[in-house]
Parts: sequence; structure tokens; C-alpha cells
Amino acid sequence: MTDTGERTTSQTLAKESPAEAAGKGGGQRRGGGDPATRGRTSIADGVVEKIAGLAARDVDGVHAMGGGLARTFGAVRDRVPGSSKSVTRGVKAEVGEVQTALDLEIVVDYGVSIADVARDVRENVIAAVERMTGLEVVEVNIAVSDVKLPDDEDEEQPGRLQ
Repeated sequence: MTDTGERTTSQTLAKESPAEAAGKGGGQRRGGGDPATRGRTSIADGVVEKIAGLAARDVDGVHAMGGGLARTFGAVRDRVPGSSKSVTRGVKAEVGEVQTALDLEIVVDYGVSIADVARDVRENVIAAVERMTGLEVVEVNIAVSDVKLPDDEDEEQPGRLQ
């Protein structure tokens, strides 16, 4: 989880009486400073993982996310009534105060350039995470765990149990 902000709650609370505060600075706003800097914003690892997972899946040539075992369990779990497809499968984020690092495990479609897909995934993930969170993405490590062949059965197709 990350915390962004400049002051702790105890530092933010005024230590002077309202009369003292009113006497300082004349017509200044109450609370002082830009309202956007008052307080702290926390971003959970899971939030960054969801953003990155969705951004990676948007790239042409990415067939699935996660390794074989994770995809198999995920495909079974996705068929359970009331459950939803896990967008964080295959994504691990480490979130600091102002930076984040991501590890992605992907399956690519046969015939695509793995180097091009990896580059496109990095670009899309970095753009989405930085735009939505304001965190600096310091690295996106991509592990290609499999290639989806045209004649392979797809374990993620709805209604098919293996």
C-alpha cells in the first residue's frame, strides 16, 4: 500500500486557537495551503494490479495472463456462479510511496512477435498505471509462460471443463 502526502494527521491539526489563526495572514483561507495537499491518498497493491491486468489484456497478441496452473484454477473458479474473472491473475505489484514495480506473466498468441507484444504491454501498462494513480512505474517485468497454438484447446472458454 502506498501513502502520498506531506503531513501526518497530527501535524495537520492546528495547534493554535481560532483567534490566533484568524490574526495571522489576514484574509487567507482556513486550513492554509492548497486543498489538494491536505491529507493523504493510499493506493492498495490490488488497485495497481487490476489497472495493470486490464491494460495488459488490451494489447493484441496477449492471449491470457498467468501461468498454466493459475489459469487452470482461475478457469474453474470463473465458472462458479457469482464469481467474476480475476483481472489480477498473472500480475504482481509492489507499491511504494511514489513508485511502483510490476511483474506480469502472460501467454501470447502463436505467430506474434514476442518482443513487440512485450514492448506494447509495457507501454500500455505504464501509461495506464501512471495516468490513473500518479505513481511512477519504475519497471514492468514480463515473463512469457506459454504460447497459445491455434489448435490448442482453450481452458478459458466458458462452458468447457477440462
